[in-house]
Amino acid sequence: MSEILLHYKRPDPTTWVYLSSFLTIGLFFVFHRFWSMRNLDLVLLILLAPGLLIVHEGRRRQLVEREQIRAQEWLESQAQDAGSIAAVNGGVEGLGALPGSGEAAEPLGDPLTTAVSDTLTGLNQPADSAVETLADGDEVSDAGVLFTPREVERYGFVWLLSIQVLILVRLLIDPLMVRRPLLDPNLTSGGLLFIGVWLFIFMMANVITSTPRLQVEQGPQLGPGYSLMNMLPAIPTRPNLVLTRPDGSTVILPDVEMNGDSPENGVVRLARVLAIASHLAIVVGIISIGYRHFGNFRAGIGSATLYLMLPYTAQMTGRVDHALPAALLVWAVLCYRRPVLAGLFLGAAAGLVYYPLFLLPLWISFYRLCGVWRFVAGVVVSLLVMMCLLVIDGSLPLSNHLMRMFGLMAPLMRDLKGVWGLGWEPIYRLPLLVFFLILSGFFALWPVQKNLGTLIAYSAALMVAAQFWHAYGGGLYLAWFLPLLLLTVFRPNLEDRVAPRMVEGGRANFTRRPRVAAAN
Repeated sequence: MSEILLHYKRPDPTTWVYLSSFLTIGLFFVFHRFWSMRNLDLVLLILLAPGLLIVHEGRRRQLVEREQIRAQEWLESQAQDAGSIAAVNGGVEGLGALPGSGEAAEPLGDPLTTAVSDTLTGLNQPADSAVETLADGDEVSDAGVLFTPREVERYGFVWLLSIQVLILVRLLIDPLMVRRPLLDPNLTSGGLLFIGVWLFIFMMANVITSTPRLQVEQGPQLGPGYSLMNMLPAIPTRPNLVLTRPDGSTVILPDVEMNGDSPENGVVRLARVLAIASHLAIVVGIISIGYRHFGNFRAGIGSATLYLMLPYTAQMTGRVDHALPAALLVWAVLCYRRPVLAGLFLGAAAGLVYYPLFLLPLWISFYRLCGVWRFVAGVVVSLLVMMCLLVIDGSLPLSNHLMRMFGLMAPLMRDLKGVWGLGWEPIYRLPLLVFFLILSGFFALWPVQKNLGTLIAYSAALMVAAQFWHAYGGGLYLAWFLPLLLLTVFRPNLEDRVAPRMVEGGRANFTRRPRVAAAN
């Protein structure tokens, strides 16, 4: 890619935040109705980006700090060896000329300097995309630093979760907003489609040209989830950090802590294909929902383009455990008029990452008057297929895999990731878990008559609420609710899209595009 497109380099995350924020405002901000809900939604979406940057900066500083500690320990060990050699060398110098020699012995060279130079030179290997350069004079130190790297990362998670609280409130009150005026993007459908296509091409090119690495954050390692996700390597798409030493050598650090490079094999190719296919499915699903269910092709194009422009999508493009469940949820909404297909997609999402299981009360309540048994059958078939596939992974007994898949375990209180591993007391996850369970059950009862609008908004709300007690990076899995949130932002009034009318007798015309009248 870099050889073909004139040495193309991936943009720095901060640069992408600024560019995408201005582009988002220019394309979607409603300038003639400043105090509108659309503009508030855009502000909330833009405010997610600083939290991602702060988390990324905290992790970057921790990597630099660990590298410095390793270097210091190595230097100390070499200094001990050099001290012993220097002592011997000094004793030789004190003896003067050796017996039988006509000249004095020359002092030995500095072995420490030579060893350090050789070691750093050995680390000089090409990175996927090196953007940041940190010289010795700029290295992170405790002097004059207000916050430690762990504190920086924790504040980033606090920022993200604070914005997600506002998003959760906005989604909960969404069904109360009956008046939904038609507010199309500020660009034509052709222009939005052009921007979206090229954004998708560049992002997927990053996935293809990246070096996959084994990473402990790809899929659940300790908590609930699908065990086969651990077999997929992570595909980093953010620029790596390059530490440049005074001697010209470099130390390359990935954007997150990795276990090592992953050899190119079938699993790596599968990870690439799944990452690309998942984002493609999200984009196609959003556009199709806008066309078929909203009756507004331009709104669908705008939602998909906004999804591709967001900094989160650029930073997490290669994370299959983020994008694949999101794609399945989007297609469950797209196929809501066919309960069996909706159940298959929702069941697959629930089997992969566990948390969509709590969407079942909401969706069963939606199909309560028509199609409920077909929907349940689709969910059961999907889960049974995924249970059978667990036989492939022989690292644990099948019973252990099933317990993790369905979360049949007590909430863990140690070895947690994300904000719960950065100083927050894990015991406080329990009240949040109880609130989440109450919210899931509440959606099964209220509102009694659910339409497509409430189905989309409350599904997004539950996936937002799952972030607060998610113990392994909760707050970062924005893809689980982001496409549904965008559909909520751009949707028209859908009060007439109820199951008895749209799925009546299982004879709903899936290909017919319903007309939607914009509310005034």
